[in-house]
Amino acid sequence: MVHVLSSRTLLRPTDPERSRVFYGETLGLGIYREFGTGPERGTVYFLGGGFLEVSGRSDAPPAPGLQLWLQVADVAAAHAELVERGVEVVRPPVREPWGLVEMWIADPDGVRIVLVEVPHDHPIRYRPGI
Repeated sequence: MVHVLSSRTLLRPTDPERSRVFYGETLGLGIYREFGTGPERGTVYFLGGGFLEVSGRSDAPPAPGLQLWLQVADVAAAHAELVERGVEVVRPPVREPWGLVEMWIADPDGVRIVLVEVPHDHPIRYRPGI
């Protein structure tokens, strides 16, 4: 069995500085650590229980299937804050048929990011017998 101690998502953007501005300043993600020097230096951001590393450079945007799932406490508040910061909202908050409230945005390379709120009455929050 593989004993995983930590994990992170690695993102190789087409414009690393533009992506650092988006994740660090626009989204306001906290920095876990930075390494290297120059325009392709690495920055690792906190993502709740995980990490997002923006480092290196790619000639092409990431594969269209790459998406980030970020749980937030209040999607409506996140929506208002991100619109105020100029983030293009791909889809505003909607309560999905499965009960989660989801909003979609995209990073500068088009990586789709879903912001998810788990409502208090959602089954994820209810565990029978506990």
